[in-house]
This record gives sequence, C-alpha cells and structure tokens, in this order.
Amino acid sequence: MAAEWLLEAAVALTIGSVPGPTAARLSLAEYLKYSDGGDTRYELVAGELVPMALPTGRHGQIVDFLNTAFRVEIRRQELPWTSQPMAIGIQSPRGNRWDTVRIPDVVVLPLQQWQEMGSREALIRLEDPPPLLVVEVVSESSRAADYRAKRAEYCVLGIGEYWIVDPMEEKVSLLLLHEGWYDLLELKGSGRVPSKVFAGLELQAGEILAADLGYSGKATGS
Repeated sequence: MAAEWLLEAAVALTIGSVPGPTAARLSLAEYLKYSDGGDTRYELVAGELVPMALPTGRHGQIVDFLNTAFRVEIRRQELPWTSQPMAIGIQSPRGNRWDTVRIPDVVVLPLQQWQEMGSREALIRLEDPPPLLVVEVVSESSRAADYRAKRAEYCVLGIGEYWIVDPMEEKVSLLLLHEGWYDLLELKGSGRVPSKVFAGLELQAGEILAADLGYSGKATGS
C-alpha cells in the first residue's frame, strides 16, 4: 500500500510541473491512435499528452551505448531476450480513470513478448508480464518524472531492475526491486553497476556516461 500511495504522490507532483500541450484528456485507445502530423513523440500522463523533448546528442549516445552493450551480452549468453531503444510503451498502474503510458529509453524484455507486438502497438499493458529491465537517461525536462513518478510506477509494476543514467549529475542509479520497493545504489566513476539481470556484465558508471560507441562486449564470464 505504501508503494501505491507514493506512486500517486509522485505522479501528482510530476504532472503539476509538466503541463500538457492541450487541456483535453485522451483515453488509452485515443492515445494509441494519436498523431500530430509531425515527428514529436508523446508520453501519456493521466490522460494528458506530454511531449518528449528532442534529446541531446549525448543522451542518444548513452542510449545507443547501453542498447549495444545489452544486445552483446544477450548474444554472448544466448538469452531469449531483446533490448529495444525508445520503442516500447509501458502502461502505468496508476489507479484513477485516466491512463498513463511511459516510453523508456531502453527496455529489455523476452524476445517472444517483443515478437508478439509485431502485429499490434508496441505497448506492455497492465495484464502483460513486466519487462526485465528499463533505463531512463535524465534530461532537464524529464528529471522529476525519472526520479519520482517513474520510480514509483515501475516499482508497482514489478519491474525488477531500473537504471537512471544522469549525465548532469554524472552518476548512474541502480534500483533493484526488493520486498515491494526499490533498493537504491548510486555509482560514479569507476563504480561497477552490479546488474542482477545481466549478472556477468562489467560496466562502470563512467564508461556508461562516456558512451564509448566502440564497445565490443566485456563480461566476467568471457
């Protein structure tokens, strides 16, 4: 119950700080069909469209680096998973009549679950199994949501591992689900991210933030 209460409080604060572009609220079905005719992508927060700001080059490099690292490790361990960048929506478990959908920067999920989205919208609904791992790369416009609302939402969904990569604070926050809430570990510099999902993966916080696109795969088991 504590997690659900914190979820509502965190999302309320986030919505108050990020006004939507329109006063009209959309249902989930309307959101999935919505297009403004341009390239802007939107998350849905309590029925309101919230535009996702154009990311900086560094933001994109970090996303690309982590997605590449995860895919290399998936191949190395021959895991039945996939890693997808900025391509999958996750329906929030918020309890009011208006829906919320988040679009994480990176999502790791079973390959079969991803393949089943081939003929429908790429959305993980409340009744679907949660993804294995999600990553959010912090920007000025997303800071409140990444640290507050999304942390609470992903916790209630039962997502076992959540990474928050913050280029402005030069740190990586690893959140691991334990007894219904996230344990937090903040890492900087040479601190290795002790992932549970990718237990053999050796990635340092500074390496992630530097986003060396020459990454070819390093793991304790290799």
